[in-house]
Amino acid sequence: MHSNHLLIEEPIRMFSIIEPSKASFFPAMTKIVGTLGPKSRSVEAISGCLNAGMQVSRFDFSWGSPEYHQETLENLKSAIKITKKLCAVMLDTVGAEMQVVNKSEKSISLEADGQVILTPDQGQEASSQILPINFDGLAKSVKKGDTIFIGQYLFTGSETTSVWLEVSEVTGKDVICTIKNSAKLAGSLFTLHASQIHIDLPTLTDKDKEIISTWGVKNKIDFISLSYTRHAQDVRQTREFLSKLDDLSQTQIFAKIENVEGLTHFDEILQEADGIILSRGNLGIDLPPEKVFYFQKSALYKCNMAGKPAVLTRVVDSMTDNLRPTRAEATDVANAVLDGSDAILLGAETLRGLYPVQTISTVGKICAEAEKVFNQDVYFKKTVKYVGEPMTHLESIASSAVRAAIKVKASVIICFTTTGKAARLIAKYRPTMPVLSVVIPRLETNQLKWSFCGAFEARQSLIVRGLFPMLADPRHPAESTNASNESILKVALDHGKASGFIKSHDRVVVCQKLGDASVVKIIELED
Repeated sequence: MHSNHLLIEEPIRMFSIIEPSKASFFPAMTKIVGTLGPKSRSVEAISGCLNAGMQVSRFDFSWGSPEYHQETLENLKSAIKITKKLCAVMLDTVGAEMQVVNKSEKSISLEADGQVILTPDQGQEASSQILPINFDGLAKSVKKGDTIFIGQYLFTGSETTSVWLEVSEVTGKDVICTIKNSAKLAGSLFTLHASQIHIDLPTLTDKDKEIISTWGVKNKIDFISLSYTRHAQDVRQTREFLSKLDDLSQTQIFAKIENVEGLTHFDEILQEADGIILSRGNLGIDLPPEKVFYFQKSALYKCNMAGKPAVLTRVVDSMTDNLRPTRAEATDVANAVLDGSDAILLGAETLRGLYPVQTISTVGKICAEAEKVFNQDVYFKKTVKYVGEPMTHLESIASSAVRAAIKVKASVIICFTTTGKAARLIAKYRPTMPVLSVVIPRLETNQLKWSFCGAFEARQSLIVRGLFPMLADPRHPAESTNASNESILKVALDHGKASGFIKSHDRVVVCQKLGDASVVKIIELED
């Protein structure tokens, strides 16, 4: 991958741009999170998604029953066995999400300049005149002139599937709105978003807690996407809740920033969370259009410097119904990579889109092309300067491993780790070559039984840009003292050779711990 590395600033022959890219074992360093749903839940469909490059599967509990999602997850497990591709599981909470409830599921037509009433009375049937909602405090939160958006699943920005309302009057618990654009709403649930308004709903609802403590515990989920995170306390409370669920004590929390309230407290949230999801659908409503790029670049920079994964949403909406993205969307994906995003999250595109596999493949190809022109040298110097001196021991080892790998043009960096921290630090410096994170399982006990830990750490690295995990055999020593063929290093190298990303005479940088010392060494492979 590094051999094709070039910079936009360098002079190139323009016709070379259209030359076909060479196939690679790792299609892209940037990861892809796919939301599984009606169009992507069969074993065959999920297998296609995994082969196309999906590394994390997202289960959105704002719709569908736990039984429905369990069936999808069982299909995912079957697909993993068939494809032999590792995949992590992300549970997306409902959070403080307001919804319009359309029990009849009949299409609702709304005409511009007309009026519609939002009411908490869910006994009413949804129609062009009245829309029942799941929150009885909206009338207390809004005032005349405030803006409200309603759309199916996620707000798409399309004037035919989403509607823009302006509050004209509040009467008791009802909110009377003027319709600003004609639209046709279809389905049983529509997301409702009140722009730049505080909604008095908990971030982790009782429904979320029930799903996490049952479905989440049963399936030992790797990530929680904490919807509508507005304060650092939201993350702390969720972590405290997880700590009481033994099987989820290692589950990582990704704070989903969806409104101005979360944006305002971004720095404190970043300190507490394991990663950040920039939910650009709702953010795009809350922020003026000319400010969206500014927040994106600033937030990604902060995540990069903190060494925490940043995930970007809403990049190829048009591929929900089309085989190709728009020019703007293709450029948007590339810019997300150049800005420093670790992963791209696909929502409606794979949930209910017509082309889930093609969408994943297309996004992966765009990411791979953008990575070729990512200016790693500038990024590396910027990161080192930000970290400052004196560096911590681990940070020094990580940056040294990346610097050495680039200087000797290594094909891969191999990092031995038990917690995953060392490998994530190496990835923080964005090496141009993949980082093979060899997770050494460790034996733990709760005084009642023994168990091996390590699978969590391996799967959780699947959301970090450039990290590719491999779970080591615990019977083999991390470094063979007698040159035994059973050393984990040899197993890792053999795996690389068999997969095609390590070849004869390649140089490989190895980062590992020997006793109390951390060591970076360079290996040149023989025939």
